[in-house]
Amino acid sequence: MVASVIAVLLVVMIGLALPLALYRFVRAEHDKRETMTRDDAERAARRDTHEKR
Repeated sequence: MVASVIAVLLVVMIGLALPLALYRFVRAEHDKRETMTRDDAERAARRDTHEKR
């Protein structure tokens, strides 16, 4: 009986911890993003293509 209660508590704790950890990692990545002007973004997008116009 005690083992099953511990197992359920462990599953609940892991179920709560993983989404919170994922949220923290996503927020940390969000804070490191680079911002650029529209002109810089258009220039970078054009460099990504291999098509010739």
